[in-house]
Amino acid sequence: MRLPYPGQSGTVFRIKYGTLFRFARGDLVGVNEGEGRGTDKRVRPDAQRSLDALVTAAKAVFATSGVDAPVREIADKAGVGIGTLYRHFPRRADLVIAVFRSEIDACADAAPLFAAKYPPGEALERWVERFLGFIATKRGLVAALHSGNPAFEPRYIDDQLAPALRMLLDAAAAAGEIRAGIDGRDLLVAIASLSWGEGSEKAAPMIRLLLDGLRYGARPAA
Repeated sequence: MRLPYPGQSGTVFRIKYGTLFRFARGDLVGVNEGEGRGTDKRVRPDAQRSLDALVTAAKAVFATSGVDAPVREIADKAGVGIGTLYRHFPRRADLVIAVFRSEIDACADAAPLFAAKYPPGEALERWVERFLGFIATKRGLVAALHSGNPAFEPRYIDDQLAPALRMLLDAAAAAGEIRAGIDGRDLLVAIASLSWGEGSEKAAPMIRLLLDGLRYGARPAA
């Protein structure tokens, strides 16, 4: 299964009339569809502020009310009119995609921050907790992931998060805290399957056991 426009930096999603926009880690730029690479067309500062406010508001509203929350509630929380919301996100799915992918990007970005701040084993554990927190607070996204909309295909999660997890696994293995050779994608799938099947709270003890199992066969650092 493939996502549209895989491999580009940041989050890509269709907004309107064939136009694509990309969240490039905090900045929204236009992407010229039909070309092999994006041509940056900067969004006006006021439009950027509206987009940022809408995505931030949607994150908060989705966390408390689910992805089916009234869009007017999101617009009110963002401090913009309903027309502004629909101008940027004509379909609810567009806004859900923007929130979903920006949260995935934030989770991936947390990996090097944890790696710089904590010992390798602790950094790995904290990142897994961060990933579980993402799953637990995204009410309705599991249903969206299985809605048939290609923008919600799990491939995006894999492409963004597996490299982040692999980096933490390699560092922990080099430090002698876990065994070497653990595949980041396999572990990511195992954690996600446990969490989505049982719920993050019920799955937490099983995931701790899973992480404990990574320590079996660990070799002391040279």
